[in-house]
Amino acid sequence: MKRTALSLALFLAFGFLTATVNAQNASDALRLSDIGLGSGARALGMGNAYQSLSDDYSAASFNPAGFGLLKRMEFAGGLNFSKFNNNTTFFGSTTDYSNSSTNLNQFSFAFPFPTIRGSLVFAVGYNRDKDFNGAVNFNGFNNGPTSMIRALEGPNDVSYNLFLTDTAGITPINGNLNQDGTILSSGSIGKWSFSGAVEVARNVFVGATLNIVTGSYNRTRDYYETDKRNVYGANFQTDPLDPRTADFQEFYLNDVLNWDISGWDAKVGFIYQLSPMTRIGASIKFPTSYTIKEDYTVNGTSTFASHIFTLDPPFESKTEYDISSPYQLAGGASVNLKGLIVSGDVTYIDFTQMEFKSGGDLDARTISANNKIIKEDFRGVLNYNLGAEYTIPDINLRLRGGFIMNPSPYKDDPSERDRKYLTGGLGFLADEAFAFDLAYAYGWWKDIGDNYTDEFYGSNVSRTFQDIRSHNLILSVSYRF
Repeated sequence: MKRTALSLALFLAFGFLTATVNAQNASDALRLSDIGLGSGARALGMGNAYQSLSDDYSAASFNPAGFGLLKRMEFAGGLNFSKFNNNTTFFGSTTDYSNSSTNLNQFSFAFPFPTIRGSLVFAVGYNRDKDFNGAVNFNGFNNGPTSMIRALEGPNDVSYNLFLTDTAGITPINGNLNQDGTILSSGSIGKWSFSGAVEVARNVFVGATLNIVTGSYNRTRDYYETDKRNVYGANFQTDPLDPRTADFQEFYLNDVLNWDISGWDAKVGFIYQLSPMTRIGASIKFPTSYTIKEDYTVNGTSTFASHIFTLDPPFESKTEYDISSPYQLAGGASVNLKGLIVSGDVTYIDFTQMEFKSGGDLDARTISANNKIIKEDFRGVLNYNLGAEYTIPDINLRLRGGFIMNPSPYKDDPSERDRKYLTGGLGFLADEAFAFDLAYAYGWWKDIGDNYTDEFYGSNVSRTFQDIRSHNLILSVSYRF
């Protein structure tokens, strides 16, 4: 008996794509809208409390008015090392998994123009705004009545095409399977920035940045369901009419999601030097307009005692769609007390303003459903940043420390899912020209993940509980002349 090939329309119709595979859903909008750690070593060392400082190329990311504080031309560049570690608990079993990357994260040039009074500065460069490193590994026995096999049943769906159902698309497999898998994600968002700042009045600086956004996101999942306890033995057939389906052993699913990201946004800001010791600053980041070109592929196999079935041909789709991120409203202040700088920032982001836009390949119903979920599930949050820098006299060595708090954007999430970072760093200035800066950020938070949603039992039927630690190291060098 030959079963028909998987239909794209039918595949899109059931909950696998929307609830399980992260294709065109509210999580995509959050991935793009969530705030990153930036690319500046001095800023990160001070907990990214940089709204009122921003006197290097990191001004493009924090407050473009800070460029007006530069008095000499500046070349800058940097490297970033990022490691993501996930300690995952799944049905009482705990596993560790990690993912890391090293990348060029900044290069830039800023050039002040001669003026009779005040300042006029332009800058151009590239900032790696955030990365998408992620890792999950889980392995445990699920003694409940659910499975991915059942979540994907139905005529012409995945389980049907792998002979895990009868000819009507109904599977007799009723849970009691070992479930294990890995999920690896990578990629980043970078911005080509074109900035300018001017001193419009004594000690009052305003600036603006136009960003051209580029990036990528890649995620690969390998997922297995195995009959380790021989519940479905030789006398059991998933299709009563096909003897090859006797003695089920294993179901395997591989799905790969690739994004090509493009877009643009803008930011404006001001800094006011209240006194030689005190500054205040604020900025507005306008919504980023993203275009996503998505390639999505699904492969799978089912293994029985005498036969292996393969998803042939594999499911493949190419989709293009647009997402808009929320406004970001930020403000901060800093005080310089005889070589000790203390700074603090707050940033408000209303994640209910994330939006799937019309146009592209998504139909109006999908766009409307996603935007409704965004309004129902997300909230506005107030991020805060604290930092300090102390300059050791005579040797031009600067010691830094800071703290970052990014609350979860989901309504009713417990505080353990807030992302928290402790930061530290040091800097050295040689001959008032060459600067070397190093920063480290240690992050920790908890998260959950559902492998699938069951039609009758809902979510939390195959859930991972994740204890996450992140490590970010940034090295920056600059030369002013």
